[in-house]
Amino acid sequence: MAKIKQAACIGGGVIGGAWAARFVLAGINTRVFDPHPDAQRLVNEVIANADSAYGMLTSAPLPSKGALSFSDKLEVAVKDADWIQESVPEKLELKCNVIAQIEASADARAIIGSSTSGLMPSDLQRDMKHPERMFVAHPYNPVYLLPLVELVGGQKTTRAVLEDARAKLLTIGMTGLIINKEIEAFVGDRLLEAFWREALWLIKDDVCDTETLDNIIRYSFGLRWAQMGLFETYRIAGGAAGMRDFLSKYGPSLSWPWSKLTDVVDLNRDLVEKIAVQSDDHSGQYSVRQLERIRDQNLVGILQALKVGDEGRGWGAGKLLADFETHLRKNAVKPQASPPREALRLLEVKVPAAWIDYNGHMTEYRYNQCFAEACDVFLQMIGADAEYVKAGHSYYTVETHVRLLAEAKLGEALYVDAQLMPSDGKKIHLFMSLRKSSDSGLVSTYENMMLHISSSEGRSVMPLPELMSKLKPLIDAHANLPVPDSAGRSVGVGKRSD
Repeated sequence: MAKIKQAACIGGGVIGGAWAARFVLAGINTRVFDPHPDAQRLVNEVIANADSAYGMLTSAPLPSKGALSFSDKLEVAVKDADWIQESVPEKLELKCNVIAQIEASADARAIIGSSTSGLMPSDLQRDMKHPERMFVAHPYNPVYLLPLVELVGGQKTTRAVLEDARAKLLTIGMTGLIINKEIEAFVGDRLLEAFWREALWLIKDDVCDTETLDNIIRYSFGLRWAQMGLFETYRIAGGAAGMRDFLSKYGPSLSWPWSKLTDVVDLNRDLVEKIAVQSDDHSGQYSVRQLERIRDQNLVGILQALKVGDEGRGWGAGKLLADFETHLRKNAVKPQASPPREALRLLEVKVPAAWIDYNGHMTEYRYNQCFAEACDVFLQMIGADAEYVKAGHSYYTVETHVRLLAEAKLGEALYVDAQLMPSDGKKIHLFMSLRKSSDSGLVSTYENMMLHISSSEGRSVMPLPELMSKLKPLIDAHANLPVPDSAGRSVGVGKRSD
């Protein structure tokens, strides 16, 4: 799969900074050019928020962060970059000038995306000598969490460039949807603009206030749209007869004079003040940075919920997250040739809001989730991955013992390490510890026994040789480690004498 080796972000505002965060957290070295005096501080603030969100979003092994650097010259920023993302203010002449400067200094094989939310790519290509490699790559904020990028080519953009961009985006957890025709505002913003216009009329006419309108969205169709969108939702509304029945029943209502979609509201001083006052009453007690963190926590929760939908296969953006995690695990750093003679650090997490119970700390079954995910990482490490399972072999947990020793709070960084107890491959005996990253304080322990099973035979058998070649060095490396104090305990009693 095509990968981005070096990225450049030209413009480090809200969108440009979030693009930089997406690249850096995907392990891509990224240079930023933005002449604004506070650009470096603002980009680093965005990346800090993104880093916190990723800690809650996934336990998959993220690559080492890419190096982030800032350049005071555009030509230096784009040097050797194979993906260049332009995110300067939405002014045609400015963008054309910047894109021309990018082209003059960039590698001939680099692709150039513009974050414009409405300008036509053919117009942006106006002054280019090689316009075939330039396209619109329109993301949605926050770019580091929302995975969609609208890919819109201009008249001279080649299809191969768009396909290349789409393939590269998958490696950073995003999906590029190629839009068939270039139109002003593309697809997403056209829908949003129509919705926004109607919302402004509802506020102007005192039908409701801004808080009520937001609540109507987030408590109803907003939840449906998060996982199925518009047409799939309405297909269900049509019942067993599907979309044809829905359109026959509700299509005529489109001619009723309900909306004011073609009538533009006058955003005069009074209406602006009205909306601003209502918005301040609704959420003015929060700073913008606080709202960003709340938004990120909410999005992480929704993405995580969608990841396990549809009988564990995921749905919508959740399926994309699951696919990205598979990609991360597949490309994670492999075990060392000489395994360390110490506990293996398998998992690092930050406690998200969804894991907190009414007592204000991590709920009980989330401890087990940390250990289960760490166990999956271990199995991936020794080669018992999805392909191994498809081939007819797998490990099954047959016994566990867990101790809950300390509370874990919202946002707290934790890690799981594991020690192999005496094992022969047919059985694997693991002792794992959940610890606080701040001081390695013990939060919980988990001891489990797994048996290697042949699906076709329905019984426990020795693993395949390629798995044993990875497992045996780990078993040998841990053979002489001291036995943890609580290993072998039964519930409520001390360590067995045998």
